[in-house]
Amino acid sequence: MLSIRFTALLFSAFALFAQRGGPQQAPQSQDKILIKAGHLVDVRAGRVLANQNILIQGDRIVEVGPNVAAPAGAKTVDLSTATVLPGLIDNHTHVLLQAHPTPTDYDEQLIKESIAYRAIRATVSAGISLQNGFTAIRDLETEGAMYADVDVKTAINRGVIPGPRMFVATRALAPTGMYNPTRFSWELEMPGGVQFADGAEGVRKAVREQIKYGADWIKYYADGGTQFRDGGIHSRPNYTDEESKALVDEAHRMGHKVAAHAGGIEAIDSALRAGVDTIEHGNGMNEQLADLMVRKGAYWCPTLYIYGRSGRNANSEMMQSREKGFRGALQKGVKIIYGTDIGGYAWTESQSKDFALMVKWGMTPMQAIQSATLLGATALDQQERFGAIEAGKFADIVAVAGDPIADITELERVQFVMKGGVIYKK
Repeated sequence: MLSIRFTALLFSAFALFAQRGGPQQAPQSQDKILIKAGHLVDVRAGRVLANQNILIQGDRIVEVGPNVAAPAGAKTVDLSTATVLPGLIDNHTHVLLQAHPTPTDYDEQLIKESIAYRAIRATVSAGISLQNGFTAIRDLETEGAMYADVDVKTAINRGVIPGPRMFVATRALAPTGMYNPTRFSWELEMPGGVQFADGAEGVRKAVREQIKYGADWIKYYADGGTQFRDGGIHSRPNYTDEESKALVDEAHRMGHKVAAHAGGIEAIDSALRAGVDTIEHGNGMNEQLADLMVRKGAYWCPTLYIYGRSGRNANSEMMQSREKGFRGALQKGVKIIYGTDIGGYAWTESQSKDFALMVKWGMTPMQAIQSATLLGATALDQQERFGAIEAGKFADIVAVAGDPIADITELERVQFVMKGGVIYKK
């Protein structure tokens, strides 16, 4: 509890600094701005429009079209040689995690770094995400940092620090003994990376507790490790059907959605039968599960790059199985949304590497862009607020120098970032 109080004091200090000269609230421009877009990606229609103007007032888009004129006193932003897109959405991040290539690295963060220190580093991660062009993120658990993601989100909303719009899951849920760290003497009571909860009533109580402390989403571990056998990726589900159903029902009853970490075939099936809203990773996806996802209306956030980055395991049986599952799900119309699991790998790496893999594995560049814009916003129930460059929506806008339809890796080189009508990267 002392660490939690210190984290609260830390952000109070940030707020005091803001009153003495830093930004006192989230930047709110009342200026009128006209963006001249050489090319504009219309994600709703799935096409690229030439020579479009975007009129912005305050934090909202007012009008879009080729003949929109700049009103008196409006500022002009010339992006006439660029391609303009809606702000990108990463539906799977960990701002409070700083990569853990080995179990020891993970344990060091939980045991040797205070929550306050991890929150300070998270503010840097959030800023990096915004500079990468991601104007909204769903941060799927704090990995032992309690409810500090709510503090980071609050600091962004109040203008203390720059960052994306955050939708947070606080502490993920898992049954006793089913998550790290697990390598210490049984005589020691070590901090856990999740909130352990058991039994139908236990998980219901945990869901209520997390919502009480500010969780937007609930996340749970439907499984842990996976193994490739019999031509597929398998695992043992963590929770019983009764526990999973109780968890999802309670979250839905309270108006919140549920994300399930599910790697193997059995865990994906268990989570979908429980009624989850998104499947995270989903390495064992196959035709039968894809059909079930379509019937259930669930979204899939596959996080491709983290499993095969730097060419590792690129030609393994597991990666080949994942590619087959991705292609099959795409064909069957599964709603696939963009997510990276960054934080699980270093924040110094590109947050946009998944786009190239999605295209390599069968998506068109437009489909990949839609997964990180309109479809990503819809998964968050935010499609009326952002996800497309349309009148009435937030002015969350990014631009690249080249053509991402011809070369999707252009999204790894975002040149311009605007969030809520405020320019953060020119």
